[in-house]
Amino acid sequence: MNILVLSPYPERLSNLFSRYGDNAAALNEPPSADLLDSSRYNFFVSYGYPHIVPAPLIKGLDGKLINLHISLLPWNRGADPNFWSFFESTPKGITVHYMDAGIDTGDIIGQREIIIPRGATLASSYALLQSEMLKLFEDLWPRLREGRAERRSQPAGGGVHKRADIEPFRHLLTQGWETPVAEIERAGRMARKVS
Repeated sequence: MNILVLSPYPERLSNLFSRYGDNAAALNEPPSADLLDSSRYNFFVSYGYPHIVPAPLIKGLDGKLINLHISLLPWNRGADPNFWSFFESTPKGITVHYMDAGIDTGDIIGQREIIIPRGATLASSYALLQSEMLKLFEDLWPRLREGRAERRSQPAGGGVHKRADIEPFRHLLTQGWETPVAEIERAGRMARKVS
């Protein structure tokens, strides 16, 4: 199989693909129609990809374009899902889903709720979610490549955030990404009481 990994860190997936004899190329620049050519690749795997894939390109890749997202969808679609899961007190987790024209709204292939240990920081919780994401994708990859993967619609609800949404709350990151998540949870509780 030929796979195009849309990611700033494709090396995190390369061992998995090579174990199956799959050929993986990487892309970390804005996509173009010639790069997302479904005749050249069997799958496109987006993992931390910072660019939007335009809807016209997505349309022709149904069932071939997969995203790895560190939230328990439908909660915390879009940017900074780890931060928002603590600030908004929503479930924490990971999801592998098919991409569609919406922001993290595609059908779910697999997901897991993740319990974040006490004393975690934004950085350590992020690292845990990333590690668990790779394990989940590794569990799902055999079924995906054989065309036997589950596909279910996302439940209603949840929320979405853009990159700019965190700016008014950046002052809460008193220790940068080493800020304890308990501080973010506390700030979120206080904000909900006020509103």
